[in-house]
Amino acid sequence: MSAEYPRHRIGQAARLSGVSPANIRYYEREGLLPEGARADNRYRLYTDAEVHRLRFVRLCRAMDMSLPEVRALLALDAHGAPAPHAACATLDEHLEHVRTRLQELRTLERALKDLRGRCDGTGAQCQVIEALHQRADAEPVPEPLATARRHV
Repeated sequence: MSAEYPRHRIGQAARLSGVSPANIRYYEREGLLPEGARADNRYRLYTDAEVHRLRFVRLCRAMDMSLPEVRALLALDAHGAPAPHAACATLDEHLEHVRTRLQELRTLERALKDLRGRCDGTGAQCQVIEALHQRADAEPVPEPLATARRHV
């Protein structure tokens, strides 16, 4: 822990950082933040530096970075980058993920527009529901993935 005196209880640290108390505890369990010091009454206490770290984590997560990506950036910050601009590699990988996800979202948008185009709002029955039933019957059952993994 920082030599700085811990003075913020978890609720105040949450307000100052924009990170909920539940997420603060989660980030502690995940090793993104050292477990807060404890006061005599067992309340968690955080330093200004730890509140800043929470803000850093919140910013990274708002940019859709995964916990391992955030962890990598924090490690580079704490230990110094082994090579100049090492954080760029983490960002490049994340950019590639974002580009892939954008392509997936564009494909999804086209599919949803096509589905929405199946019904013009007239007629006795909504054609969207019928189209979904037809599509569900037509699609093959996917093979289970050995290592299903989301980015975030």
